[in-house]
Amino acid sequence: MQTLAGTSVVEGVVVDWVSAHPEAHLDLPADWLDGEQVAAELGRIERDRARQTAREAQLILRLAELRPDTDDPAPGTPGARRRSWRKTAPEFAGVSEFFVDEVAHALNLGRGTAAFRARRAFTWRDNLPATFAALRRGAVDERRAGVLADALQGAAPELARAVEVVLLPEAGELSLSRLCARALELLAELDASAVEERRAEAQRAADVRVHPTADGMAALTADMSAEDAAACHAVIDQLAAMAKADGDERPIGQIRSAIHSMLVLRPADHGLGGVSVQLTVTAALDGLDGASDRGGEVAGFAITAAHLRELLRRVEAIGLTAPAGGSLTFALTDQRGQLLATVSGAELGRLAAKGCPQHPDTGCECSVLGMPADADSYEPRAAQQRFVTTRDRRCRMPNCGQRVGWADLDHVVAHADGGRTSCTNLCCACRSHHRLKTFAHGWRFRMDPDGTLHVTSPSGVTRTTRPPGLRPPEPPPSPPDPADDPPPF
Repeated sequence: MQTLAGTSVVEGVVVDWVSAHPEAHLDLPADWLDGEQVAAELGRIERDRARQTAREAQLILRLAELRPDTDDPAPGTPGARRRSWRKTAPEFAGVSEFFVDEVAHALNLGRGTAAFRARRAFTWRDNLPATFAALRRGAVDERRAGVLADALQGAAPELARAVEVVLLPEAGELSLSRLCARALELLAELDASAVEERRAEAQRAADVRVHPTADGMAALTADMSAEDAAACHAVIDQLAAMAKADGDERPIGQIRSAIHSMLVLRPADHGLGGVSVQLTVTAALDGLDGASDRGGEVAGFAITAAHLRELLRRVEAIGLTAPAGGSLTFALTDQRGQLLATVSGAELGRLAAKGCPQHPDTGCECSVLGMPADADSYEPRAAQQRFVTTRDRRCRMPNCGQRVGWADLDHVVAHADGGRTSCTNLCCACRSHHRLKTFAHGWRFRMDPDGTLHVTSPSGVTRTTRPPGLRPPEPPPSPPDPADDPPPF
């Protein structure tokens, strides 16, 4: 690719715009192209993808400039961030803590992905300016520029640039894994103490996470030192090999997974007190009895109807009775999936026996179930908590999905502003997004009576979330075509 250079600030801006502009091309049908043309087109797409990535990073950086932290809750005031929430420093010094949420809202992504892209943009700008410039020209692909950013984001800018000088010219000739390894090797040679500092910071931020994979499965991951991870895997592998030698016919990987679960759930001689686990299982009756293939959820993870029935057999609840130490809640919905009422098994039995209190023994069809009544207090009543958590199941912020066990019940219209403690004004929000709604400037929240939530960011982008299972309303019928009307005779 030809390199352009400008001799003034204005020329430099023009050159940068021309270099970053997508390449002109004829968008011919793929079936018309031969092998050389296909390869050329794929290369052009890769270069344009790099340019678009750089453009996205520039826009993220501009939004950061527009969102200083001057309006964030000051330390020591209500709503201020606590240092215990995050062991490392604030993500972006001088930038609002709610900036990443606005990026996520604009891109329609989760906060974690938005934070990753924002950190990458800051790293390219501050630590790897030559890589950033090459990305804008399409001279380095997005993945290799990303590998350098991931490896060098915690390094001092001068060290990162020293590594960049060596690696950038040969980056296209190295595999992604080798490029990462070379970056870390060079960084360790230049400043081993910086590597140790980042390792200590990573240890302070270590955690255990769970995320869905596919087909009713999930992955449990833990951050730990390399030696601890290797030792844990060795123990699991040896126990699995012993089980295989004793005649276990399952694949060795499946045995390792089962051993891992057993070691966590039933540790021997740990000396700790008993622990109970509360799982929220959501299912439709026709799926449970086999009348349909409708699946459900376990703790927010989607599973099939067959998986649901297997789970209920395992907890001895196939007869729709509460398992030992557990509870059973019935959720009644209409044909559109809108939640109408929640009730326990015992309450359902009492209501079925008593019927309508206004017309006892008449067999009337009056409604004896419905949404819990409003509360006069700030705190929701138990029946309201059950209704809202059953309806929402997770944080209702678009693209969040934090499961309800880690979420608060938040007033959509603040109680201090006259908002009622009612099921039509309460929704589940994780602590991070509860704080955003309460303290971040320029955000607007509105909820419909059926639980549909509309969230508008300071940038004017509106995203909508519906409770799980609630289908969108039917579109209004199209107006009749005047041409179809008969002539007036």
